[in-house]
Amino acid sequence: MRNYSVFAVTDGQDSPSVSTPHVATQNTPQTAPETAERTVEQPAVQDRQWEATHGDAAAVKQDTSDGVHVVPSPVPHPSDDFQEELVLRPLHSGDIYASFQFRVRWDTDFTRGNKVSHYRLFPKSLGHVISKFSVRELHISFTQGYWRTMQWGQPFLPSPPGAELWVWFQDSVTDVDGTWRELTNVLSGIFCASLNFIDSTNTVQPSASFKPLGIGNVTDHRFLRYATLPREIVCTENLTPWKKLLPCGSKAGLAVLLKSEKLFHSSFHSQAVHIRPVCQDWQCKTTSWELRQTMNVVFDLHTSGQGKREWSLFKMFSRTLTEACPLASSSKIYIDITDNPQGEQFELSPPSPLLSQAVVMGDRRTFSVYDLTQQTTFGTTRSLNVLIRWKSSEGHMLRPLLHAERYVAGYGLQTGEIHTLMYNNHPYRSFPVLLLDSVPWYLRLYIHTLTVTSKGKSNNPSYIHYQPSKDRVRPHLLEMLIQLPPNSVTEVTVQFERALLKWTEYTPDPNHGFYVGSSVVSSLVPSIVAMDTNSTQERPLFSSFFPCKEESSYFVRVYTEPLLVNLPTPDFSMPYNVICLTCTVVAVGYGSLYNLLTRSFQIEEPSPGLAKRLANIIRKIRGVPPL
Repeated sequence: MRNYSVFAVTDGQDSPSVSTPHVATQNTPQTAPETAERTVEQPAVQDRQWEATHGDAAAVKQDTSDGVHVVPSPVPHPSDDFQEELVLRPLHSGDIYASFQFRVRWDTDFTRGNKVSHYRLFPKSLGHVISKFSVRELHISFTQGYWRTMQWGQPFLPSPPGAELWVWFQDSVTDVDGTWRELTNVLSGIFCASLNFIDSTNTVQPSASFKPLGIGNVTDHRFLRYATLPREIVCTENLTPWKKLLPCGSKAGLAVLLKSEKLFHSSFHSQAVHIRPVCQDWQCKTTSWELRQTMNVVFDLHTSGQGKREWSLFKMFSRTLTEACPLASSSKIYIDITDNPQGEQFELSPPSPLLSQAVVMGDRRTFSVYDLTQQTTFGTTRSLNVLIRWKSSEGHMLRPLLHAERYVAGYGLQTGEIHTLMYNNHPYRSFPVLLLDSVPWYLRLYIHTLTVTSKGKSNNPSYIHYQPSKDRVRPHLLEMLIQLPPNSVTEVTVQFERALLKWTEYTPDPNHGFYVGSSVVSSLVPSIVAMDTNSTQERPLFSSFFPCKEESSYFVRVYTEPLLVNLPTPDFSMPYNVICLTCTVVAVGYGSLYNLLTRSFQIEEPSPGLAKRLANIIRKIRGVPPL
């Protein structure tokens, strides 16, 4: 093989369309841009080598055919593949964002009648779930904390606080509701979570949001189910089964860093599992199943207690890396150095000679790459501990183009108002957003009070889908397609009335309030650079999750904060007081009457004194009758 020093530009962050954001069955082949083989003149990286682009098998054969004879291997190529990545993004606030990506691709088909019995890398438990319940796509996440978009930017994979589950079923499923109910119970046991609390009262069928992210032409929303549990608490019992799904578990590779006491002592952590069918090549004649496990963590500078702007793998995870997963074909660590081209803000130790570029969230980012499959990465100590030391606290972060938040207004416990704010920070471009709201049935919406305003003027939605709730049966579902003007704030308000629940329907802590799930905002945001629409091109995992159909925009999904609403709550201490008073009255009144009716009275003579008893003893000895 020849050594090439090429500049690999990997376009990422694909985006579906707002109206039809699914991937077509066939994709048009596209050649790599000419700029992919040009070098970039940067003062601080002149002595570094750009990561080579991974070509297909045909390109490798063409390169090796001129002068080098390749002996075919007798061992057949495995039908499954495992890759792992860790992305570290230093934040301007001094915090650090760590994103783990684990992907297993298996060239098999669960949807056909043939039974899959041999599993190598793909978890057998999830394979049985896909085949038994005829699942086409499954997406589940467990999140603790709220992602602060204005401080941290956009995450690679967004998720709402609590638990989120949305599933696309095959069109062969006849009883979707029954299958959904069984599936939630099975997943509850697999991930040791409270997913069994998902029922018809918190499940909706979105008509426009949550289109398939894998291969799929049929987008009949009757086979889609979406539910959230905003109060779900994420702890070690959820992390342990999640790590057991990995091919190497937590024994080798990047998974050794997933230490529970460090992950849960952070400002934000989210673990997710995504299963979908993908294309094997650009012609999409054959399909593969992709299992992607993600873990996103934000370590806070002040919560960690270290007091200085310095991070390392050991300080974040209390461990270092000694080897890659033996089953992984690729194991890499990416450090985002886009805002640090000359090393004026922070310093990396040990330095990496490899650099890579990828388009993430519509922006071209530069990363320093550590390849764990190369033994030279670990050095003589056979241990890798990447250190990030800040030199300067100056710098600013670009504001995200799309941001959303929500809150409850009003006073009293009878009526209220929900306000949803959507920010378009683009200076001159407007774009449409798709808003999804799922409100529980005990908040009775007055849909005639719905108003949408932008820059003080009414902004009529171009599409509205509203499904009213039924008490104790289903929640409200509201979907709207709204055009956001440039550099504006769009406010959506709707009034509601609080319902009075039955005393058995209240939670154990009713005065804490009731949680309402996050609103979901989906949009195609204008991109600064051209996006790559070829979904089969090799690229980093963190930039290849959402499919892309347009070069001028990328897909973004934003979640708002969950709401905490107080409902009219009865005085649950009153039954306790009544029980205490009743028991006291029964004990005193009935007890006294019972004693009077059942007690018997007898007359007893007083016992003689000591002198009289002694006199009777003497008289008895003398033979005289007693006194």
